[in-house]
Amino acid sequence: MPEIKLEAERKFALVEKVRGYLSKEFDLEVGGFEAEFFIDFLAKEMGTGFYNQGLHDAQVIVSSKLEDISDAIYEIEKPVD
Repeated sequence: MPEIKLEAERKFALVEKVRGYLSKEFDLEVGGFEAEFFIDFLAKEMGTGFYNQGLHDAQVIVSSKLEDISDAIYEIEKPVD
């Protein structure tokens, strides 16, 4: 799997969320640089698990929709004499 790369705007938003969370929950002030490295660590070490779960969730949805389509096609079939 290729390395997870976040868009700059998304990464900035995550940096701010991490900084806010650490400040609120642990009274710990970290800089943007440290928070960015933490996000990179999370993406590298845990990103694959979240990515795979997302793929599994998408596969379940697609399978369900394909079953719906198959049922709809069966319903409109015409009898053959």
